[in-house]
Amino acid sequence: MQLPSARRYPFGGLGGLIMLTLKYITENTQEVITRLAKKNFDGVAIIAQVVELDGLRKATQTQLDNQSAEMNNLSKEIGMLFKQGKQAEAAAAKEKTTELKDSIKILDDKLSEIEQSLNNLLVQIPNLPHESVPAGKHAEDNLVERTGGVMPNLPEGAVPHWDLAKKYDLIDFELGVKISGAGFPVYKGKGARLQRALINFFLDNAREAGYLEVQPPYVVNAASGYGTGQLPDKEGQMYHCTIDDLYLIPTAEVPVTNIYRDVILDEKELPIKNTAYSACFRREAGSYGKDVRGLNRLHQFDKVEIVQIQHPDKSYETLTEMVNYVQTLVEKLELPWRILRLCGGDMSFTSALTFDFEVYSAAQERWLEVSSVSNFESYQANRLKCRFKGADKKTQLAHTLNGSAMALPRIVAALLENNQTPEGIRIPKALIPYTGFEMID
Repeated sequence: MQLPSARRYPFGGLGGLIMLTLKYITENTQEVITRLAKKNFDGVAIIAQVVELDGLRKATQTQLDNQSAEMNNLSKEIGMLFKQGKQAEAAAAKEKTTELKDSIKILDDKLSEIEQSLNNLLVQIPNLPHESVPAGKHAEDNLVERTGGVMPNLPEGAVPHWDLAKKYDLIDFELGVKISGAGFPVYKGKGARLQRALINFFLDNAREAGYLEVQPPYVVNAASGYGTGQLPDKEGQMYHCTIDDLYLIPTAEVPVTNIYRDVILDEKELPIKNTAYSACFRREAGSYGKDVRGLNRLHQFDKVEIVQIQHPDKSYETLTEMVNYVQTLVEKLELPWRILRLCGGDMSFTSALTFDFEVYSAAQERWLEVSSVSNFESYQANRLKCRFKGADKKTQLAHTLNGSAMALPRIVAALLENNQTPEGIRIPKALIPYTGFEMID
C-alpha cells in the first residue's frame, strides 16, 4: 500500500494519547463514520485509510518486536559461545545480529513513516458531534434555544452603524484601508474609548466570575495551531509569517489553551478558568457583499475569551455555566439576544457542541453573531496532551471548553444602532463607569 504524502505535522509518534483516538476509530469504525456525517464530513475514505494503515502499523510493530527480541537473545548467546570456546558459532551469531540490526533499522524507519502518515490523516478528521447536535447543513438549520431582551424602537431616520460612525467621528474605515486594507478600521475619540471600555468591562466581569486573567502572545507556532485544531483545518484563513513559521492568532483560545499543552495537572486543580483579551486576526478569504459591511466582518478585531480545562464528568455542566455567564453580559448591555444550538453543518472542526449568541441589529434588521461557546470534550486535549491525574494516580485526558465573552465589533455595531436617539447615542448604564460618558453626541 502506498503511504499518503502530506506536510509533516508537529507531533511525535503514535505512542500515548493519539492512540486513544486511533483505538476508538478502529474499534467503532461505522459509528465514527455515521457521526462525522452529521457534520457533513464524508469519512468513508479517510477512515478506511486509517484502519488499513493501523493494520500495517501493528504488523510492522510485531515484526520489529520479534526481530529485536531475537537480536537480544543472540547478543546474550554470543558471550556464552565465546566463553565455551565456540568461536565459529559465535562469529555466525555476530553476523546474524548484524543482519538483524540492518533489518530492524529498515523496520524502524518504516514504522516511523507509517505513524507519520497516520498522524497526517488523524489531524484531518473533525471532532465527533455530541448526540444533541441537530442535523443540518447551514445556519438556517440551527435551533433557537432561548431569546431575551427588548427590541428597540428606533427614531425615524435611524441609520446603520457605519453611518453613525462617520457622523460622530468614531470609526474611520477609509483610513484603515489606506494604512492596511479593507477590514482594518481605525477607532477614534469616543469610538476608541468605547472599545477600551468594553474590553475592561468584559475582563472585569470574567474576573468576578472566577477566571484568572492572562495576557498571551498574539503569534503562535505551528504546534500550538495544531494543538487546538486551527491547523490544518483553517490554515488558509490564518495570517502566516512564513520566515519564522509563526501564525497570527485568530482567537486567544489558541495561546491560552496551549498553556496546558504537554501538561499533567492534578485533579484537584480542575477546573482551570482563564480569561484573556487579544486582538484577533482572520483572513476571511471569500467574504464579500453587504453582510460584511462596516464592523460586520473584519480582518482584525478585539475579543475577550474565556477558557476552561475541566474534568470530563463535569464538562457539560460547565458548558451550561459558561452559556449562562455570556447571557449575563448581553443582558447587562441591554441588547436583544438569542442563543442558537448549532447544527452539524455549522459547527467548527473541533467542537462537539456549540451554542452561538446573536444580538439584534435594529438598523440593519438582522441578527449578528457575537459569541460562540463550545465544548471540545477531549479532542483538543488529545492533540495537546493535556492530562490530569486523579487520586487513583491514573492519567487521563481533560476536557477543554471556551467561549467569546465577548467579540467587540458586532457588539459595537448593535450598541450604536440600537441606542441612537435624536440627541445622540445612549451608553448602557453598566458601561458608563467604563466609558466615562453617558452619550455620544
